[in-house]
Amino acid sequence: MVAGEANLYTEGLILLCGATVAAPLFKKIGLGTVLGYLAAGIVIGPLLRIITDGEGILHFAELGVVLLLFIIGLELKPSRLWQMRRDIFGLGLMQVVVSAALLFAAAIAIGGQPWAAASVIGFGLALSSTAFGIQILEERGDLNTRYGQQSFSILLFQDLAIVPILALIPLVAPTTADHSGSLLVDIAVTIGAIAALLVAGRYLLNPLFQLIAGTGAKEAMIAAALFVVLGSGTLMQVAGLSMALGAFIAGVMLAESSYRHELEADIEPFRGILLGLFFMAVGLSLDLSVIADNILVIVIAVPVLMVIKALVIYGVCRMFGSTHNTSIQIAGLLPQGGEFGFVIFTAAAAAGVFAQATASLLIAIVTISMALTPLAALLANRLMQTVDDEQMDEDFAGAGSDVLMVGFSRFGQIASQILLAGGSDVTIIDHSAERIRSASKFGFKIYFGDGTRKDVLIAAGIKRAKIVAVCTHKQEITDKVVDLIQAEFPTARIFARAYDRTHTLSLRARGVDYEARETFESGMLFGRKTLESLGATEDQALEISHDVRRLDEERLALQAVEGLLAGQDKLHTRPVTPEPLMKPKRESERLDKPLPPGLSTSDPA
Repeated sequence: MVAGEANLYTEGLILLCGATVAAPLFKKIGLGTVLGYLAAGIVIGPLLRIITDGEGILHFAELGVVLLLFIIGLELKPSRLWQMRRDIFGLGLMQVVVSAALLFAAAIAIGGQPWAAASVIGFGLALSSTAFGIQILEERGDLNTRYGQQSFSILLFQDLAIVPILALIPLVAPTTADHSGSLLVDIAVTIGAIAALLVAGRYLLNPLFQLIAGTGAKEAMIAAALFVVLGSGTLMQVAGLSMALGAFIAGVMLAESSYRHELEADIEPFRGILLGLFFMAVGLSLDLSVIADNILVIVIAVPVLMVIKALVIYGVCRMFGSTHNTSIQIAGLLPQGGEFGFVIFTAAAAAGVFAQATASLLIAIVTISMALTPLAALLANRLMQTVDDEQMDEDFAGAGSDVLMVGFSRFGQIASQILLAGGSDVTIIDHSAERIRSASKFGFKIYFGDGTRKDVLIAAGIKRAKIVAVCTHKQEITDKVVDLIQAEFPTARIFARAYDRTHTLSLRARGVDYEARETFESGMLFGRKTLESLGATEDQALEISHDVRRLDEERLALQAVEGLLAGQDKLHTRPVTPEPLMKPKRESERLDKPLPPGLSTSDPA
């Protein structure tokens, strides 16, 4: 093994070791894995100088961001993307323009920059970090929340804005050349590349995966998935767009493909490790000498940047109708500079817009602001107002299945696994944002919505559902949902979870198609297994349980007519005479007392 290869393997081993130690540690203490990766990179790079090529690793690790955007694209159907157009081109555009204008003014007033340099600085710093923002949303399970969707819309527009920002650099560069022709060519190439990608996604990708899947070659399927991601990203990069945007478009084109889940499973391991490497590379690339030489400027510039962007984002979100909590969460998530700032500032320095030293300073400011992002997100949570129920978007794009499940508590989670394992499509709605976040981490697709509202049930596809499974955990909510369905959708078949025996009788009186007491089956199984452990054979225990079930059903039928006290003779119990509980006597006292006639000390108790 040559020296270069040995060094490569050694660096890889060190990075893996740092990730293995730092990420779980920071996750455990509540700071999140992103900050852990950053800390590991800073220790390995600038502090200990074990690895010095941080920029080279950062360039490679950007593939993690590319793969992340591809996976997100797989979850967003074109129809859903169209529904987000107001947030993307309204909220996103407003955030970039207003942030750039204020940062442009700050660069002139505080930094003393000329207008040409200040314009590039303003737009470059107006962009936020896609990698940091989305990773934090994924860690928290917040991508489907209102603030998660709006944050993603802003980041998506920022990716689109990279092209005009890069086109701005030669226009403000100190040269007299005419760039109008070049700009028109760039715009034409960009439009052509996007059109080519859309056509390929529409007509070529599905046949490609169908052909490879037919061969049964698992490795070829993984290779094809990586080829599509990197190929689409490279095409966009050649056109002047970001690779991440190209991968995102490819993902959206495959969102309705039957191979979507297979592709996501194939890409996920690469995405996870490369994205972690990206955060470590950000820490590795910190230039401590630049920070030391400009410490006063950085101490002022980083808070100014983050405060300006946070205030702009909060104000714009409020203008677009978001609540205080949603706006404050987005403002705390996206106040940093972004990874594309590295590209913009490097290109501007190469074009002579400002000196290389200025570019290095700006990159340091962006990097430190990125490192502070997890802390800013934690601070935003403390500024939120306390509300009874967190609200999420009632987004029912793609809803409509054979089974509509209302409520996703423990009962519903178990039932849904059986349905999904049996090949049935299930649309699940729940009103708990926390439960949705938790379930999304395990792969369940749940829609936020209140099952006691008629419009929510219609949007969730109740008119197409063959069965409505009401699995809410509160008796009064279950009754309310059942009453609503029977009043508004009388032909719907209702399967309901019953709280107890009384609730079972109530649901039967309402005429539901099927009900199940939440503890009955588990109690039956528990009793049967206990009986077997006491010496009964499996057949005997099963026969007894069937007998108990039959008698219970007969008793329920009597209780439905005569009331809860009916059917006592159907209970599988022995008559007993209750006795008062008393303190047990000492052994000597019991032996002194004469025994009843006919009972000896050798008789069983």
